[in-house]
Amino acid sequence: MTDWTETELSALRRAYASGTTRVSYDGKSVDYGSSEDLLSRIRTIERAFAGTTRPLPIAGLAGFSRGDR
Repeated sequence: MTDWTETELSALRRAYASGTTRVSYDGKSVDYGSSEDLLSRIRTIERAFAGTTRPLPIAGLAGFSRGDR
């Protein structure tokens, strides 16, 4: 696993908030292909910091019943 830092995560969040896909931190620069790629990296690092590697749920399925079985 790569050792991520709070500095990197902060830089990623700033870039995402400003609408850019180029991130610079600690003398490094990374160009992400899209804002979705950038957000995915942010979520990956957040999960690693939280101690889980399980993907976060995006949406659930709703169920309903008309009550006339």
